[in-house]
Amino acid sequence: MGLRSLYEIIKQDLRTPWRNDPAIRYKLELLFNYPGVWALINYRIANRLYKRGWKLIARIIMGITQIITNVDIHPAATIGRRVFIDHATGVVIGETAVVEDDVLIYQGVTLGGVSLDRGVKRHPTVRRGAVIGGGAKVLGNIEIGENARIGANSVVIKSVPPNCTAVGIPARVISKGKDKEQLSHNKIPDINKQLFLYLAKRIEILENAIINHDENIIIEKDKELEKLYEKYLSTMK
Repeated sequence: MGLRSLYEIIKQDLRTPWRNDPAIRYKLELLFNYPGVWALINYRIANRLYKRGWKLIARIIMGITQIITNVDIHPAATIGRRVFIDHATGVVIGETAVVEDDVLIYQGVTLGGVSLDRGVKRHPTVRRGAVIGGGAKVLGNIEIGENARIGANSVVIKSVPPNCTAVGIPARVISKGKDKEQLSHNKIPDINKQLFLYLAKRIEILENAIINHDENIIIEKDKELEKLYEKYLSTMK
């Protein structure tokens, strides 16, 4: 990658907030309010140096960047074009992580490893157009598919297919489809709540049947219970 190509990528980094953040109004804000942009620009330079064998200098650059921006990106990571790290505080991107073009990452996200083995891929691959919600932890050599969405504070330890939304600890896929809208956390169903409602109702029905010595209670309430169970299953599709 020549200097001209590097310059073009950095120009795209500087333009990306205008496309992704409705809060930006002035160019001067890029200097003071977008640590994720500056962390990425410093990464571009450090990554170039790292690939050319200047690994210690690259690590020093990113160490200083971490102190200034509170964003920790290993210079060996692979990050594509037009990636936007919104707010950016506390973001960690590991050595063997791969982040493709047009990915949106919110504050507190970790693309981390679960292995201490050297020379192997230990970190996630995030495909084009994915959105990783604030505080999410994506761990291990797994893949987040194209246009997939990860809910805030989720812990992802298994691959997520393209065009899917995953939430929870551990994260579960709750919706599938080709909807490319960005993650709307206010529309995410509460998986645990639906399951707890179903289990609580089932226990209540069984207790009533035992107390009244009447098995017909179970039969009568089965339809009501079936609706709760179907609602739970629908959140998992």
